[in-house]
Amino acid sequence: MKPSSALLRASRWPGVPDRLMALLAVQLLSERRDREGLEHFAALSAERPGSALLQSLAGVFRARLDGPVEEALAALDAAAERELGLPHYFRGTTLASLPGCAGRAETAVADLEFVLAVRDQFPPGFLRTVQWALARAYDCAGRPQDALDARRRVGHDHDVALATDYVADADHGIRFGLPRLVEKAPGVHVAQGYDFADFGFVVTDEGVVAIDAGSDPGHVAAALRDLRAVTDRPITHVILTHAHFDHVGGLDAFTGAQVIAQARFPDELRSQAASPPPFPYLLPRGRDHRRHAVPDRLVASAETLTVGGVEFGLIPISGGESADGLVVHLPGSGVVFVGDMCMPYLGAPFLAEGSAEGLFEAIETVGGLRPDLLIHGHTALTDNFTIEALPGLAAALRELHAVVLAGIAGGRPLVDLLDLDHLPEVLRDHPAAITPYLVMRDGFVQRVNRQATGYWRADGTGVEHFSAAEWAAALDLLGGGAAAFARTGEELLARGEPALALKIVDNGLLRHPLEPALASLRERLLLVLVERNQFLDPFKFAYYAGRAGLTLAPAG
Repeated sequence: MKPSSALLRASRWPGVPDRLMALLAVQLLSERRDREGLEHFAALSAERPGSALLQSLAGVFRARLDGPVEEALAALDAAAERELGLPHYFRGTTLASLPGCAGRAETAVADLEFVLAVRDQFPPGFLRTVQWALARAYDCAGRPQDALDARRRVGHDHDVALATDYVADADHGIRFGLPRLVEKAPGVHVAQGYDFADFGFVVTDEGVVAIDAGSDPGHVAAALRDLRAVTDRPITHVILTHAHFDHVGGLDAFTGAQVIAQARFPDELRSQAASPPPFPYLLPRGRDHRRHAVPDRLVASAETLTVGGVEFGLIPISGGESADGLVVHLPGSGVVFVGDMCMPYLGAPFLAEGSAEGLFEAIETVGGLRPDLLIHGHTALTDNFTIEALPGLAAALRELHAVVLAGIAGGRPLVDLLDLDHLPEVLRDHPAAITPYLVMRDGFVQRVNRQATGYWRADGTGVEHFSAAEWAAALDLLGGGAAAFARTGEELLARGEPALALKIVDNGLLRHPLEPALASLRERLLLVLVERNQFLDPFKFAYYAGRAGLTLAPAG
């Protein structure tokens, strides 16, 4: 079940913020669900006539359907006249997507240049879409050089609509934005965009305490150079929130510092060593630095570390992503570093770890500290999994946990549990928890199912196993050649099932590796899946982007 289906239902609840409406719209656009989008936002706009954003979104989807566009453009114009901001973004990008910019290239250019002028008021990733649309609008306006310059600022040359500020290449892996040091509280700095994961620096009178170490020493070194504009004090301690590759791989950059981790840290490293490494696009230059992580001090129970007059509460947790979690509490600042306690997946998707019970206990522990601010191991988590969201998120996940366990006991297969598309009513009263819940939901269901079932399932899954080559041969026998694989893949894509289409095409290429139509279709399918997973599933985004060989430079 697509997360946007639950978003559709949640967006009808009162008090839902505009950013969730915009997220739903962009998700529906990426899934080409234009008719559904029009019906939904037209109805919401009628119910809430005071919302310029809803009026604008109804116009966006109406313009994408066949037929006259005058009514759509009238809605977009009216919304833009009522309110500055998102209505101009949506009008500009919509006009630029229409043939000949609907004869209104100058309006499109003005809208999009306005967004660039006030870019700080928009999500950073929107700049990529703005530059892409500007290139088309400049073409319509007869400004070819401006169009060429805009295309160069998009940051990629693929036919994929991205509205995120991800930066990605094989040498550095995926990073969620441009490098920057952000001061979250006095003396508390977070390095964002240097690495797949964020890491922190707490400045004290005696030196700097680092929280986590990224995935690569080069990334940490770059952040340390920028930190020297803030302080020249040495790094005295490194506290690791857990043992995952993207939090410990840069330890070699911290020479001479005392390294502190939770008591189960060595066990977690051994568990990872016995598992296959994560897909290559997550590892800069394909290098895995986990084995070099050797803590000097292990924490088995809650204790306090004081450095330069700053108190650090070190609190082991056994849940969330892994069993070796270490929460770092700064009571003087009201800040808690929680590592990857809350993630899109309950436990890393490529490791057998994480538990619902442990997550609930961890949320209760962190909530009991009554912090003002949570700092997670990744920027998007810090922005969305706030302390205000935790109570509603915990209540919703507890309900989901009970539903999934009941389904497993009733013999329901995993795909049925995912297709329940469960959206707890408790979220009505906790709008800040809606997006975090939907980000976690499918991974949570998969982990609970994995832990509560054996390697044989009630529906027969696991009783027999077949290799990819065997499946490909059987499908080839059934379908009758390369043309059948390509035809089926195209039909599934047209039905809005790109992941299933990719499975078919991958099998086809196993049997017909030199068939150009299949290779071309696989490339298109990978880009569609990159586009669809850019907001709610960064691991899937990384997986498909890596398979597609997608390189993303910063948007200009």
